[in-house]
Amino acid sequence: MVKIVRKWYYNAMSLEQYDSFQCPYCGETNELLVDVSGGPNQQFVVDCEVCCAPILVRLKIRGQDVISIDVERENG
Repeated sequence: MVKIVRKWYYNAMSLEQYDSFQCPYCGETNELLVDVSGGPNQQFVVDCEVCCAPILVRLKIRGQDVISIDVERENG
């Protein structure tokens, strides 16, 4: 289970928000800028801000809310 920490920086006009997750490699917290207008199911790869390892990110979005963030090592 991934711990999600949310920081709500957006106002009513913006469709972006910051969410945080733990790197599946090093365990450090990473911030992620989420564009909720990108659809209800999003998948992409980001590099860890600390160890630079590739992380596969899957988002589930409903309206303007991020319902879940699942992260795993890109290479399994």
